[in-house]
Amino acid sequence: MATADQETVKPTGTAGGSSLNRWGDDPLFTPKKRLTSGGLIALLFKVILLGIIDAVAILAVYILIGKGDWIAAGVLVIVVALVNFIYLRPGLLPGKYLTPGLFFLAIFQIFVIIYTGYIAFTNAGDAHNSTKEDAIAQIIRTSQDRVPDSPSYTVQVFKQGDQFGMLVAEPGGDLSFGTNEQPLESVNAAPDGWDELNLNQIIRFQDQVLDLNVQVTDDVNDGTLRTSDGQNAYVFVSSLAYDEAADTFTNTQTGQVYVDDGEGNFRAEDGATLTPGWRVVIGWDNFASVFTNEQIRDPLLRVTVWTFAFAALSTLVCFAFGLFLAIVLNHPTLRGKRIYRILVILPYAFPAYLTGLVWAGMLNQEFGYINEVLLGGASIPWLADPWLARFSVIFVNMWLGYGYMFLVCTGALQSLPDDIVEAGKMDGASAWRIFRSIKMPLLFVAVAPLLIATFAYNFNNFGVIYMLTRGNPRFTDTTLDVGATDIMITMVYKVAFGGGGGRDLGLASALSILIFIIVTVVAIVSFRQTKALEDIN
Repeated sequence: MATADQETVKPTGTAGGSSLNRWGDDPLFTPKKRLTSGGLIALLFKVILLGIIDAVAILAVYILIGKGDWIAAGVLVIVVALVNFIYLRPGLLPGKYLTPGLFFLAIFQIFVIIYTGYIAFTNAGDAHNSTKEDAIAQIIRTSQDRVPDSPSYTVQVFKQGDQFGMLVAEPGGDLSFGTNEQPLESVNAAPDGWDELNLNQIIRFQDQVLDLNVQVTDDVNDGTLRTSDGQNAYVFVSSLAYDEAADTFTNTQTGQVYVDDGEGNFRAEDGATLTPGWRVVIGWDNFASVFTNEQIRDPLLRVTVWTFAFAALSTLVCFAFGLFLAIVLNHPTLRGKRIYRILVILPYAFPAYLTGLVWAGMLNQEFGYINEVLLGGASIPWLADPWLARFSVIFVNMWLGYGYMFLVCTGALQSLPDDIVEAGKMDGASAWRIFRSIKMPLLFVAVAPLLIATFAYNFNNFGVIYMLTRGNPRFTDTTLDVGATDIMITMVYKVAFGGGGGRDLGLASALSILIFIIVTVVAIVSFRQTKALEDIN
């Protein structure tokens, strides 16, 4: 018999006397828990947490609308409304647990993939990294020269948070105030909330003071005020005049005209362009460059071949060495197994980045431990010769990975059924035949998916390559900073974040998509091949 605090509502229209109450399957909303302090505390905590999320979302929507990004604001409103519906409505228990995971999946995986795909179809990079309006302002600012007969303006530098402003005393005595984003406006004093910088602070923030570039009027062609000492400012005018109606730049000294070429640049008839440009969609041009530009195609082909070789050899060597140690240290008569196993997995326990740096020092041609001590002062270019560098990379990667394979193979060997092995011995099979025909097929059933995952990991093993060789020795027949030990992911990193030729985010994103396609195809084919092992199991 139910007591008063355990009263439930009998289900109607159901058969079999279901135990579900009218509040659904959410344990937080059962009548019993609603009457207990624990249930009230949980409900209060949920309401407060949702309130914080809603407040942050409202602020974000306000900012997005202010920037004119209505699509992002609408998506955010829908997502937050859905979260509130899931957590405030009784029931929907699976959704309450799945929502956080799906949220982070969307932010850190789906959004990243979609945004990378978008960047791959643009010209994003050092010279094209903003909007057209920002590019126009930057072109004018970087082409400015001081007006020879410019009067001297007495100025005071002010600071508010991370923003700097300039209070200007014009020759007539009027005061004006402006910032890098706001042209000069007449004022009676500095706006509230701005603090004047003293001499010590001006010296401390010297770079920010030198970067102050305040427009004299709303028209940037009228010039800007700049100061070098925080006390006196002069008028600077650009040698490039922008015509908003014609959307052109004209060099006031030579008369050369630069027009929008539709590819994110202002270009003259002779092909000269103004920098910076701006980001635009260029379609499949980045993908076409991968296959048509010799400076990209030829080194990429060599890097791709080496990437497959590095991933396959690293996986094979790590597995072979790990399996060998697992067999040796799994022998029933061996003493001290625990000590040996601990020693074997020690390299696997150390951070890969630290291990890469240590091995880079040990393999140094001039003063490395291997040449100086182990080889008696030899001068072997372990990291300078292309083939020796590749061998060194594979060896160090084996040092880092064999411990993992040892653990996997040890567990797989210990799980093999003893009766099958005994049956092989009774049939007169040798130890090698038992290993080749019985143990290895059964072992592959367990480790084949892990070998595929290890191959995919080594295909993008950025750490060991970058920390050991930085991809060197460098190829001499290309302008790209690409070398003999670079794999595709390190090449993408150098293209994306500068390696002598500046950053090219669009091309790097296109290469990333190619890597994704290659790894996906290899994984699908490999997993289909491993289905044959299911019959053995």
